[in-house]
Amino acid sequence: MFSVNHQKFMEMDELSLQKVPYFFVIDFLSENVEIYQEEEIEKSGLLIDFQTFSNTKKEHKLNKKIEWKSFPETQESFKTGFDKVQKNIRLGNSYLVNYTRKTEIETNLSLEEIFYHSEAKYKVFYKDFFVFFSPETFVKIIDGKILTYPMKGTIDASIENAAEILKSDPKEKAEHYTVVDLLRNDLSMVADDVYVDQFQHIDFLKTWQKDLYAMSSEISGRLKPEFDGKVGSIMQKLLPAGSILGAPKPKTLEIILEAEGYDRGYYTGVCGWFDGKNLDSCVMIRFIEREHDKLYFKSGGGITHMSKLEDEYQEMKNKIYVPIH
Repeated sequence: MFSVNHQKFMEMDELSLQKVPYFFVIDFLSENVEIYQEEEIEKSGLLIDFQTFSNTKKEHKLNKKIEWKSFPETQESFKTGFDKVQKNIRLGNSYLVNYTRKTEIETNLSLEEIFYHSEAKYKVFYKDFFVFFSPETFVKIIDGKILTYPMKGTIDASIENAAEILKSDPKEKAEHYTVVDLLRNDLSMVADDVYVDQFQHIDFLKTWQKDLYAMSSEISGRLKPEFDGKVGSIMQKLLPAGSILGAPKPKTLEIILEAEGYDRGYYTGVCGWFDGKNLDSCVMIRFIEREHDKLYFKSGGGITHMSKLEDEYQEMKNKIYVPIH
């Protein structure tokens, strides 16, 4: 398995060193790496809407009332994996674990309609297989500078003083500090002069069901000469993304695979657009996938030793939404 992927990452390096534009998609475990040069995107059936690149053609009108139902597992069922995570945290095997679930949903929208009508920083529709509308940047590379924007912590925006509560909540704060620390370390593997430029910045996310606030930070560094222009090598070093895994990475990955009991697939992987010079990439979250004739929404959140079962179960359910309004 590894050799094939290694080959793919090398191919990404070759293209980026030659300044050839391409789009890439990498699943959670880096087992599937797909590369599409500009002229191949059309044929692949991918629809992409990034701030730096879009291949969406037509104006779409939505002439129907949205129907949307979700069927989350019971709290009891959620608790099984949650307890495994907490036990590992108590044993000192991890101090932050991103625990995710898959929830069946029913909607009268097709995946393509969800793509066209949802509003998000990053949207991709992949041949009737999955769609996502992600607010979270993974890394950007601009003129030899690499930037990352870990997003951790969300709250219902209708709560009074929601943004202040989010910033001062001990659990959310601990989680955010941990991810910032983790990503600062990750970035240091490929960059020098790594700094946290912005800390605990609050973003507003509008959705059809409810409005949310999310907390993010900005970290940047200067690419080391040996990684300059090598997008594949950079990805190979940085993946899986720290914000959707936890810390420390290797042990936390083991815990996730045991606790979740389902295959994340492309969910929480990353995809990105290299324009021949600069890179913009995102974490594939807020993710809906077709499995046979059913749709599943994959969502979750970070668990620390301070996490309460009820709150985490609620957060997982809060994230099952479409940003259509």
